[in-house]
Amino acid sequence: MKKNNTPGVPGKTESEVLPSSPAEVTGAEALLKSLVEEGVDTIFGYPGGAIMPVYDKLLDYTGSLRHILTRHEQGAAHSAQAYAMVTGKPGVCFATSGPGATNLVTGIANAYLDSVPVVFITAQVTSALIGTDAFQETDILGISMPVTKWNAQVKRAAEIPDTIARAFYIARTGRPGPVLVDISKDAQVETMTFRYSKCTYIRSYNPVNPLISRDIESAAVMINHAERPLILAGHGVIISDAVKELKMLAEKGGIPVAVTLLGIPAFSHEHRLFAGMLGMHGNYAPNVLTNRADLIIAAGMRFDDRVTGNLKKYAPQARVIHIEIDRAEIDKNVRADLGINGDVREVLTAILPNIRERKREEWIREFRILDRTEHEKVIKPETDPGRGELNMGEVVRVISELAGNDAVVVTDVGQHQMAVARYYRFTDSNTLITSGGMGTMGFGLPASLGAATGTASRKVIAFIGDGGFQMTVQELGTIMQYRIPVKIVLLNNSFLGMVRQWQEMFFNSRYASTEMVNPDFTALASAYGIPARKICERAELKEAAAEMLGSEGPFILVAEVSRTANILPMVEPGASVSEVTLTYNSKP
Repeated sequence: MKKNNTPGVPGKTESEVLPSSPAEVTGAEALLKSLVEEGVDTIFGYPGGAIMPVYDKLLDYTGSLRHILTRHEQGAAHSAQAYAMVTGKPGVCFATSGPGATNLVTGIANAYLDSVPVVFITAQVTSALIGTDAFQETDILGISMPVTKWNAQVKRAAEIPDTIARAFYIARTGRPGPVLVDISKDAQVETMTFRYSKCTYIRSYNPVNPLISRDIESAAVMINHAERPLILAGHGVIISDAVKELKMLAEKGGIPVAVTLLGIPAFSHEHRLFAGMLGMHGNYAPNVLTNRADLIIAAGMRFDDRVTGNLKKYAPQARVIHIEIDRAEIDKNVRADLGINGDVREVLTAILPNIRERKREEWIREFRILDRTEHEKVIKPETDPGRGELNMGEVVRVISELAGNDAVVVTDVGQHQMAVARYYRFTDSNTLITSGGMGTMGFGLPASLGAATGTASRKVIAFIGDGGFQMTVQELGTIMQYRIPVKIVLLNNSFLGMVRQWQEMFFNSRYASTEMVNPDFTALASAYGIPARKICERAELKEAAAEMLGSEGPFILVAEVSRTANILPMVEPGASVSEVTLTYNSKP
């Protein structure tokens, strides 16, 4: 996902007027015209009573605005987020008042924690009824305030254009995030003279701070003098379009690069300096050697607890440079010796000329030694078992090899998500769309259709577990209606796998409410007119995967995988990142 920042200029008016002929329109039409002015071409949503005036006018905009009718408002929210991540521009989502609005909340929170710009438009009861507990009235502003970057309620048609302009500006600038605009029904039918002014400045809102040259110089000195530096690359590298600059810094300084879950596409897995994924189910080397590093360069990441493990034992030998656009994240979890509050791309661009060329081969060799240990104990048994039941890792690896470098990969949440993060071979051109901060089961299916709607040139492959799949399975109807060509890999172990793993490891294998009796997924796919195939044997895997990838439209590949396999390595709760469990004897 690429950032689209327009830094404010002090002294300017709050908006820059673009050529737009005044016209007498209703508030509903003013909303749609405003979206067109912002370059919107796709909306995900679900109609209802309070937003009906908008949907009525939407019929007149079929040439410029495409509406995707999802089967649930949560599906619309996740679809809009994935669309934003794959296109680099804000997603847009419509919902009606009351339950329509509240059904968005999980999707809003998901976009908020993962810093994705989505403009949510909800309808509200007429302004005279607000506060009376009217039918389908809910205080969506109060509910959504903790999980939106900004929200506002509009009760007059004349306020709609400026409010929408502000919403888009706030959503896409600085640290991106979701915004919500709640529009009363009477404001939608009231008439006004339409004129649009694209927002470029809001007083007291400074999305990007100027860089301090002293900080840039200090960062370069710290990097040049370090013997064991390690770059931790997060989602912010992708948001700021700093992938090229990150690679240049790593290569010039001979610095290994480890990635967070959302930062996975930031650095090619084929690069010799790629150190692997950090965190609870990350790779052995970057976790262990975090605590050997003498300098941590954290770029566009927030030191989430799944990355750090026990903070009291985290990186005890390292000084920390934290590059982050959101000032509130610096020193929040890990104290930074040098905090640089700025856009990652701008910061790296400024630092690069001051970096001395170094090889640091001994330090890099330490990663390779631990890589070999992990490969023998974990990766080889998972991806090339030779016999026994199918493993998630081998299914992921085979599809990765067949798909090449050109697929957009979407996941749901659970064991399969970690298998994809570990075993899919991402390169610089790949995109990973997953739920990071919220860990939202049910994200994968609607996100995959949103991603596929946003790109026609690349295959979209969704890896989903049987539990998450059934949380939003109704979105197969959306895929059917619009013939969205997403390739769905359903990894079925008939368990809520990640919860089962924790029950096995920490609750004496007491499997409370985690075993699932599932439907015939191929029959279910057939009911939606989607081709499907089920495989149970290793001998079928490559041929079935090739069939799926070669299909024209949507396709569901159901892979029956081991019911009792665990995702390893694992940094257990309360442990240091260097205290990694590599092997665990699974109990039947």
